[in-house]
Amino acid sequence: MRFVIQRVSEAKVEVDGKTVGSIGRGYAVLIGVNDTDTEDIADKMVEKMRKLRIFTDENGKTNLDIDAVGGNLLLISQFTLYADCRKGNRPSFVKAGSPDKANALYEHIITRCNEYFPNVQTGIFGAKMSVSLTNDGPFTILLDSAEIL
Repeated sequence: MRFVIQRVSEAKVEVDGKTVGSIGRGYAVLIGVNDTDTEDIADKMVEKMRKLRIFTDENGKTNLDIDAVGGNLLLISQFTLYADCRKGNRPSFVKAGSPDKANALYEHIITRCNEYFPNVQTGIFGAKMSVSLTNDGPFTILLDSAEIL
C-alpha cells in the first residue's frame, strides 16, 4: 500500500466539474493499493499517517501531528501509484490491486479515518477526478507499506 501525503493549506477534488470533497489545512492523501494488501496493513498505514509530526510548532520545527493542529483529510484513490515504468514508455499497472479489492480497502481506510478525524473528505473511487491543492511547504511524504511495516 502506498500513501502520498501532501501537507496542504487547502485541497479539493472535482468530478464532472462538481466539487465532491474539499478541505482547509490538513493532508491530501493519494492512496494506492496492490493485491497483497490487507485491512491490517491499511490500519497500520493510517496509524503511521496519524502520528506523522510534519506540522510546525511555535518555534518553526516540524513537531506537531495532524490532530494537534485540528487538520482535515482529503482521501483520493489512485491506482497509478503502482505504475511500473521499467520497461518501455507505457507504464504497466499489473501491480495495482484489482478494482474490487482496492475499493474495499479504500472504503476501509475512509471508515478508519472517520474514527480519528472530524472532517474526512474523499474523491470518488474509479472516477476521473480533478485534484487541486496548495501544498504547504511544499511538504510531501511517501509511505510505502513495503518499506515501513
